[in-house]
Amino acid sequence: MKYKPILIVAGEPNSVFLEIFFKALKYKKYKSPIILIASKKLLLLQMKKLNFKININFLNPAILNSYHLTNKSINLINVDYNIKNAFKKISKKSYSYIAESFKIAFKIIKSNFTHKFINGPISKNSFLDKKFPGITEYVSKSFSIKKNAMLIYNQELSVCPVTTHLPIKFVTKNINKKIISDKVNLINSFYKNIIGIKPNIAILGLNPHCESTDSFNEDEKILKPTVRNLLKHGYKISGPFSADTIFLKNNRKKFDVIIGMYHDQVLTPFKTLYEYNAINITLGLPFIRISPDHGPNQTMLGKNLSNPLSLITAINFLDKN
Repeated sequence: MKYKPILIVAGEPNSVFLEIFFKALKYKKYKSPIILIASKKLLLLQMKKLNFKININFLNPAILNSYHLTNKSINLINVDYNIKNAFKKISKKSYSYIAESFKIAFKIIKSNFTHKFINGPISKNSFLDKKFPGITEYVSKSFSIKKNAMLIYNQELSVCPVTTHLPIKFVTKNINKKIISDKVNLINSFYKNIIGIKPNIAILGLNPHCESTDSFNEDEKILKPTVRNLLKHGYKISGPFSADTIFLKNNRKKFDVIIGMYHDQVLTPFKTLYEYNAINITLGLPFIRISPDHGPNQTMLGKNLSNPLSLITAINFLDKN
């Protein structure tokens, strides 16, 4: 097969993902065959509800190498899911369906059939059930990966939170020189090996203006020494910078990646700037895992108004790699 397939787990059944998946298929012709892991019943119900028509090519995951795959049909690996309506409220009833979908996908990836993987949004409360902060950690654990990084990627500027889906009160306890250095190393390797450049990285301070009236200032005690040490090892890195001004146009244009200490420190300004034009890439895995940068968005279910740009960006990225 000339182009490795893109494997997609649809994820939460009561989300806008299949809607944007249908729109992404309409958008353009992709070189890489796309394989969807989802419920046949759910797919047909939502296709009817959203007035989308395309043939379905049913696949047996045990003999994937025997198929000649194209994107003229939806290449579907069916996972049974008992549902009567196209959309319902998110609940834990979908747990086993989502878990089985991931199980099939991980088995295919471990067989070296493909290195390209996308998953649709997951409800953290109903699926992860407090066992993992997010899907980044869930996928990493499934492949015995201890070091990972969540990169929200845009070719103009990317961001990475050192701590991911973590309550603010736990942030300080979860940042140290080693964790930050590991993230920087993963980002640097990704940009060099996949993007083809040595990235210019900015580190943000934890405190407002990188100052603290507390006796222990994380910016002075943790971040500055970490940046100095990384510079000695040849990384293009600077900081810590104050988070309230780094995203101003003349400041952000100097960098390829901005690393923040917690989720909303970098995600809020980033999404304000780029909206749906971004993808969530898990660094540190032995394959490329991407999640479109949006959630289930229950308020938009069945309205056929959701923006597919993030999924299109994810597919386009994997289509080139």
